[in-house]
Amino acid sequence: MEPRAGIPASERLQQMGRTLRHTWRQSRRHPLPLSPWRPQAWRILRNLAARMSLAKISQTAKVIVRVRCLANETAWDVGEIWTFTSFETQETWKGSAPSRIVVRPLGGKLGNITSTVSGIPRFRLCEEVVLFLEPTARGDFSVLSWEQGTFRIGRNALTGEECVTQDTASIEVFDRATRSFAATGIRKMPLELFHEKVNAALSAGVGRRP
Repeated sequence: MEPRAGIPASERLQQMGRTLRHTWRQSRRHPLPLSPWRPQAWRILRNLAARMSLAKISQTAKVIVRVRCLANETAWDVGEIWTFTSFETQETWKGSAPSRIVVRPLGGKLGNITSTVSGIPRFRLCEEVVLFLEPTARGDFSVLSWEQGTFRIGRNALTGEECVTQDTASIEVFDRATRSFAATGIRKMPLELFHEKVNAALSAGVGRRP
């Protein structure tokens, strides 16, 4: 099931654990292939559940881009359904990216089979986002820490100023420093200020390993 605001953090972690093993809905009784991705599920869950500061995620990501969504396609790969989302690169803030990139979120709908994984971002046609990315071995990209590495661009209704909201803005994540769950995502931050904070984090991280 998709993440919803207001779900207790403990229940959300249990839900994510279940869906990382895959919540498959089938309208027919076809067995699904065993995927080599599944043994990595709990490692990914731990990485996703732990909060990453903007500085940390900026320094960890290999590529940071502002992009516009062009298309979504689904296909089987290594025994799983993936959504392949194409983006037009508008600005590159870190690393190198071509004019058009493909990001592969796990899950999607293909025929009569739907694979749903909690915590995976989905993108709408023509929407603009800032993404913190890692390259994959197949030449496309994955979003670092999923929802934590996804920032939707909108506009302030009063001023028209561009602003960003992190996908985790209404979702509780585990903060290792305080050993508690809290909704600490960025919400409606002016895009210019956000870009400055990312640049400051990158400058501070020069010469250090993330």
